Amino acid sequence: MWFFARDPVRDFPFELSPELPEGGPPGPWVLHRGRKKATGSPVSIFVYDVKPGVEEQTQVAKAAFKRLKTLRHPNILAYIDGLETDRCLHIVTEAVTPLGAYLKARAEAGDLRELELSWGLHQIVKALSFLVNDCSLIHNNVCMAAVFVDRAGEWKLGGLDYMYSAQGNGGGPSRKGIPELEQYDPPELADGSGRAVREKWSADMWRLGCLIWEVFNGPLPRAAALRNPGKIPKSLVPHYCELVGANPKVRPNPARFLQNCRAPGGFMNNRFVETNLFLEEIQIKEPAEKQKFFQELSKSLDSFPEDFCRHKVLPQLLTAFEFGSAGAVVLTPLFKVGKFLGAVEYQRKIIPVVVKMFSSTDRAMRIRLLQQMEQFIQYLDEPTVNTQIFPHVVHGFLDTNPAIREQTVKSMLLLAPKLNETNLNVELMKHFARLQAKDEQGPIRCNTTVCLGKIGSYLSAGTRHRVLTSAFSRATKDPFAPSRVAGVLGFAATHNLYSMNDCAHKILPVLCSLTVDPERSVRDQAFKAIRSFLSKLESVSEDPTQLAEAEKDVHAASSPGMGGAAASWAGWAVTGVSSLTSKLIRAHPTAAPAETNVPQRPVPEGLPAPAPTPVPATPTTSGHWETQEESKDAEEDSTAADRWDDEDWGSLEQEAESVLAQQDNWSTGGQASWAGQTSNPGHKSQESDWSSWEAEDAWEQGWQEPSPPEPPPEGTRLASEYNWGGPEPSDKGDPFAALSVRREAGAQPRRDSWGDDNWEGLEAESRQAKAELARKKREERKREMEAKRAEKKTAKGPMKLGTRKLD
Repeated sequence: MWFFARDPVRDFPFELSPELPEGGPPGPWVLHRGRKKATGSPVSIFVYDVKPGVEEQTQVAKAAFKRLKTLRHPNILAYIDGLETDRCLHIVTEAVTPLGAYLKARAEAGDLRELELSWGLHQIVKALSFLVNDCSLIHNNVCMAAVFVDRAGEWKLGGLDYMYSAQGNGGGPSRKGIPELEQYDPPELADGSGRAVREKWSADMWRLGCLIWEVFNGPLPRAAALRNPGKIPKSLVPHYCELVGANPKVRPNPARFLQNCRAPGGFMNNRFVETNLFLEEIQIKEPAEKQKFFQELSKSLDSFPEDFCRHKVLPQLLTAFEFGSAGAVVLTPLFKVGKFLGAVEYQRKIIPVVVKMFSSTDRAMRIRLLQQMEQFIQYLDEPTVNTQIFPHVVHGFLDTNPAIREQTVKSMLLLAPKLNETNLNVELMKHFARLQAKDEQGPIRCNTTVCLGKIGSYLSAGTRHRVLTSAFSRATKDPFAPSRVAGVLGFAATHNLYSMNDCAHKILPVLCSLTVDPERSVRDQAFKAIRSFLSKLESVSEDPTQLAEAEKDVHAASSPGMGGAAASWAGWAVTGVSSLTSKLIRAHPTAAPAETNVPQRPVPEGLPAPAPTPVPATPTTSGHWETQEESKDAEEDSTAADRWDDEDWGSLEQEAESVLAQQDNWSTGGQASWAGQTSNPGHKSQESDWSSWEAEDAWEQGWQEPSPPEPPPEGTRLASEYNWGGPEPSDKGDPFAALSVRREAGAQPRRDSWGDDNWEGLEAESRQAKAELARKKREERKREMEAKRAEKKTAKGPMKLGTRKLD
């Protein structure tokens, strides 16, 4: 029977890369790239081939093998595995690159910064302090070739071949015999003068000075070159001179050298070093300290090296979220670091965390996720969005915090392309219908209409036919003026999704009713949209063969490209609407969405009158349409051309932090007058037309066709007959002033009129009636009291002795 000896190199769980070796420290060691056979993870392998006749060198290599295997420190090269045979020595460490090659590559790429160098030198000095002060070991080989850099940019001290004990155990330093290494010896050893080394760290600190010179100036040609600091930063020069001084006694201890460089204004006193030191001790930091650190981290990430962010900051952020209490503060730096990752790495590291965050009930985390969705939406696949993201996001539509509701609406613009048929055409439309009809915040209703116009091309043909016309028609009757403009722009943006019959019978009548709207901006946008639809109808009328081309998208399946032409065609107005909404929100963040220029609905008889709406110091009248609003509209139109996707959404984020800490009742202050009307179940307002939307099983009936507009009052002339701002003066006054004249007594108010009545007079009369009623009640009560007193006097008999008469 034959027995074959096993080859230990073949059975070794690591293998060398076929690439050329990267070099290594001067001497017999050769550095190779390698990988672990089981996982394929990269490693570095130092290989020493045993040769006959060099027993002394072999003993040095074996001593280095032993030292590296037993020393463990974050700033010393990390040992993973090793192999020792009669023919070779293999030392497997973390994947590293020689410092010389690393600095050269970074310099050629133009990415080398002083921040990296300050932290790298900090790590080497800290490793020397550990060896000298904690282990009583002298490295005896500090130089450029003994330093390596890992994938995170961390500097590691290696080259332990010539290390010896400072206490004299095991003999003194071994002879190097390599000229490239002997040039780093201090003068007290090189000149053979026999001067005693006063401190155990003196020789290593001299070599540290040589390393600093090489980092900033390149390879050291001779020891005399150390007298010229060259490119060494001025803040480091005084401490460098202490290291290369001829007197070994004045060379500082590594710990004191670090302290001197960390002093205010020192070379190692910067944000990058402070961040690294905090990350090394983050496990023992207080929660308040971690919160503050992560809040300030985002500001500094732009100046930090990319590798450092990917391989050191990112793991700490993921750990802080998984096992710590950092919460929402980690989101901003997490997504900022995520920009440095590839698609595969992002899917593996960031997306699982994001999916888990969406299930959180923390409002601060939810609103930050919605605000920053644009940064990670491209990495989410459709099954993940529909099954794990969307079910949690839709809860934001029902949140009592208006900031979360608004951000949820805006996030649908990013999620819509990835939603399936049910979520997009059923669930989302149900929530949009409720928001447009029931939400007490005017800006949210406006943004819901804007978002619906943007995602209209993704809807199915049946949903488009059933929803779009009714939804935009409803928006044109909203008491919030920007919402009415958004309805006009919704028609314009989706013009290619309507048949010619719909344009003529449904859309144009709605738009024409807006030509007498009290708001100048609404009238202007209505006229523009009317001209566009009329032009389209006229072209088809002149050439009926164009009908098929004009209606090609009406019954087509949903497609993200169908809305492209519509978006650019209607882009002239969307920015103006949303910027106006944004201004209104920022100017009155908690004010009622009702506008002072838009008269409120009449209150039915028998119901209490609403609280009077505050009137601004300078009320907007019809005369101001030709002055203030004309200049404002001109400015908005000039910045709004062809930018459907660049509009400034109305935003409530500026108050999100303060709002989250408040109660769920958001209808305070100025909202009471308007929101009270919509929340009062007995109050008959515009919302009463939309009550059928509340039933989830009957949501489809919510998009009801708008009621046909009633004829204007007698004497109202066509809009084309008036002077809309021309140079010639007109003594006829504002034609729309007649529409706000108070109705005559006994007239029945119309159901859907927004500007027919003068409510100020009605409110004054109501107050007078209440005062008169209160006065009558007081007089009647006084008479009753007097009658009771008279009855008591007559009912009482003669007074008894010893008692007092009490009135």
